[in-house]
Amino acid sequence: MERMFKECPHPDEKARAELSKELNLDPRQVKFWFQNKRTQMKTQQERHDNNYLRNENDKLRAEIKALKDALKQAVCSKCGMLTNSSGGNQVSPEDQRSLVDTVEMDAEVLNLLGSQFVQTVPVVPSNTLNGLIQPSFSSNNSRPGPSVAEIAAHPLCLTDSEKLMVVELAVAAMEELAQIAQAVEPLWMLDLNSNIEILDKQEYQRQFKNIIGPTVNGATVEATRETDMVMMDAHSLIETFMDVDLWAQMFSLIISRAQRVETLATGSVDPLDGAMQVVYAELQLPTPFIPTREVYFLRYSKRLEHQWLVVDICVDSLRANPPLSLLKCRKRPSGCVLEQTANGYSKITWVEHVEVDNIGVHPIYHSLVNSGMGFGAQLWVGTLQRQCKLIANLLAKRNFSSKDTVLSNKEGRASMLKLAERMSNNFCAGVSAATKHSWITLSGSGTDEFKVVIRESIDDPGRPPGVVLSAATSLRLPVSPERLFHFLCDHNCRTEWDILSNMGMVEETVHVSKGDSFGNSVSLLKVNSPSSGSSSSLILQDCSSDKSCSLVVYALVDVDAMKAVLNGGDPDAVTLLPSGFAILPDRHALSPCINHVRNSGYRKLSSMGHNSENSHASLLTMAFQILVDHELSAKLSLESVATINNLISSTVTRIKRALLCE
Repeated sequence: MERMFKECPHPDEKARAELSKELNLDPRQVKFWFQNKRTQMKTQQERHDNNYLRNENDKLRAEIKALKDALKQAVCSKCGMLTNSSGGNQVSPEDQRSLVDTVEMDAEVLNLLGSQFVQTVPVVPSNTLNGLIQPSFSSNNSRPGPSVAEIAAHPLCLTDSEKLMVVELAVAAMEELAQIAQAVEPLWMLDLNSNIEILDKQEYQRQFKNIIGPTVNGATVEATRETDMVMMDAHSLIETFMDVDLWAQMFSLIISRAQRVETLATGSVDPLDGAMQVVYAELQLPTPFIPTREVYFLRYSKRLEHQWLVVDICVDSLRANPPLSLLKCRKRPSGCVLEQTANGYSKITWVEHVEVDNIGVHPIYHSLVNSGMGFGAQLWVGTLQRQCKLIANLLAKRNFSSKDTVLSNKEGRASMLKLAERMSNNFCAGVSAATKHSWITLSGSGTDEFKVVIRESIDDPGRPPGVVLSAATSLRLPVSPERLFHFLCDHNCRTEWDILSNMGMVEETVHVSKGDSFGNSVSLLKVNSPSSGSSSSLILQDCSSDKSCSLVVYALVDVDAMKAVLNGGDPDAVTLLPSGFAILPDRHALSPCINHVRNSGYRKLSSMGHNSENSHASLLTMAFQILVDHELSAKLSLESVATINNLISSTVTRIKRALLCE
């Protein structure tokens, strides 16, 4: 087993069964042995990591102090010009570069400062970032101004003093991230209900300065941390994070749109080691009842021996009186610490720390969003894990799981997975509250609300041309997310909720796993009509699940088109109108209290009524799309709205009845 552990620390069920048979052990003994071994290795590794990070943190502090001292000595307090050490005479721009070199700055600071000085370097007061007037969403100090997307459409055009501020901000943010990523009690608390690490805000204020200035009046502060293993090497992950297009593709379920506004610096040896760039992104959740978040921030990557750090920090504090749009979501030092481990895996510690205006969130999502679970670290790490497993699965030469239905060739399997990924991405993009959508809120047949939006499909090979009507609703169900997910993705239960199945027999003809977790799979379902004269139909279904979010997305597909895909054909040629479900955990009515646990590194948060129904509830969003007309000039009729309203209402009723929620 030791030899097996070195080769594969996470053997699947089939491998464990073979090992138990070979060693004449009970399968559970093998399973528990591997679990205990992983726990021991994790404990040893964390102890080593903590010692290493402390040493690196001390080195980083010393470098920052030397940099600040050198800058103070090099700047004349009266005129703000760089001076020499003897007579106080002004130094030429060429000599300024030599002076900067003598203080042994980091390579990225040299790249940003030394080569870009043109004339003078104004004085940067030490309290520049912390002496701002406390802004407010309604304050006259913050003019409404342009939207975040409009701001991101133009380069920063930084002055020399602002370039110095950017470097100071990036280094300070990196230092803070390195500290809070490794810290334990009393800075972090563990919520027993969600198993999420939550920052103690009072302890944070005691230990750290708010380097982006005062918190905006009315803003909610969210801070979570997640540590786990990811099936990708550290350098490839850094390449993904520092390439905005790859980053948006990796997190396509969360990122509605993203762009690199400006590249400020690259590393001298490795372009990623010391890279700085300004990024804009719009973040989404798969429901129209939670507004998207637009973020505008500086991203900075740095290698520290065998670890990589990537930090994000908002840059609205660079200039006085920022537009109101920049204050609605501000990133405090956030990001991740990556460490390469065996077998191509990476250990990742992700910190998500923001202050945000949560106005517009539907009441049933208040607890989820305000707790930090909505857009928190667990969501990002869970999404990254699923995407990395999908990439590994696409590259695999064999089926990922013994439960898979074997396809005729590797290309067909890859084409099916790519088609399913596009379908789920389109579903999440279509159901979110992204700024490009104009959702209209209507009242349903009961007390539940549902939203509709009309879209025109033009020259999109992946969608049928014409006018498409989309509708969505969200509701709370008193069942656990796991139970709800298993029910919806089980093809044997489909006729209990899917009206379109028309009470026919549903058969799973193809099944491809996307990972080792239950339910993470792509299926091709054949629906046989109960009427002998009716033809059968095919449904492509994509199921994904982690601790933060679960998706069940499906669409009717053409038989001939799917035959081509299964033979390795182009998946982009298949037209889809995806519908489906998004499941988020409910945090309603949980009243946390802190328990001090001596033998752990955390204060643990538990809730009154931990075993109550509220701690096992789900927030379900369902969305459907119908093609109203192939003609773009067609107008939406009341009949179309009534049809999709009845579809939503009937599906809600059927799900509640099947799960005994009525």
